[in-house]
Amino acid sequence: MKQMRSIDEVNKNMDTKNLDNELLKSYKEALKDEEFVTLIKRLKITDEVAIKYTSKLETTVKELENCKKCRSLLECKNKMEGCVCYPKVNDNRLRFDFVACKYKNKALSEELYSSNVFEEPLIIKNARMSDIDLNDKNRAHVIKWVKNFYTNYQKNSNIKGCYLHGSFGSGKSFILASLLNELARKKVKTTIIYFPEMLRNLKESFYDDFDVKMDLLKKTDILLIDDIGAETVTPWSRDEILGTILQYRMDSKLPTLFTSNLTIEELEGHLANTKNSIDIVKSKRIIERIKQLTEDLELISENRRK
Repeated sequence: MKQMRSIDEVNKNMDTKNLDNELLKSYKEALKDEEFVTLIKRLKITDEVAIKYTSKLETTVKELENCKKCRSLLECKNKMEGCVCYPKVNDNRLRFDFVACKYKNKALSEELYSSNVFEEPLIIKNARMSDIDLNDKNRAHVIKWVKNFYTNYQKNSNIKGCYLHGSFGSGKSFILASLLNELARKKVKTTIIYFPEMLRNLKESFYDDFDVKMDLLKKTDILLIDDIGAETVTPWSRDEILGTILQYRMDSKLPTLFTSNLTIEELEGHLANTKNSIDIVKSKRIIERIKQLTEDLELISENRRK
């Protein structure tokens, strides 16, 4: 392809003394690709920024080129089927997310449930709002909240989820799962995860489909994180997994719901303690995100698992 920019121009605009020779060499080679240069111009990034992400930007260019020739999901040659690994500029850094193509969006819109890669217990998967016991007065305020959420939910609307905590076996998970299952019937993309099991699942898939699963958790329309506080806390699970998911969903105004046997104050203490350290500041950051995303609800009732 035609080289769009002269190497002299690149050298003039950069402090080449401080750049790794191999990175600079790869960047100059990439500039021979017209589509690569077009992408850089579209992103409006400097050479210094672009050189740090040359390899990933080349991947984006390659995947965009694949899309031009693609006619269905079956023909997709990209790393994640139906998606392009596309960059977003953030404070002179690039963050790469999977962006669905028109075929993927069409397929998702035709599915009843989200493509949930996390297994749910049968009782949660089959939960329906019509099965909720209405006779327990202790549940009245929670059921009212659920009905209001169901009625008022609109995709992309800035609606808060809830942090539902309370006694063991009181039906917290069943009630919120029934809400998500009903919304899934309206073709809302919902995901329900049992938090301790999800962490184990992500660890096992770290070198396999970790990015795909994290992308689902960040971007699903409504996410229910069930039994937070029952997990063993590590800096990785708290900061890299939970913190990343909640920050993305908070920025994107995506409803997130939680169940826990701990109050939010008790959860703060739980998240601060890892095996080898106590980190109050990082725990507070997580709690602040949860507070931004939710309303605090309590459910104290009889143990229905007896």
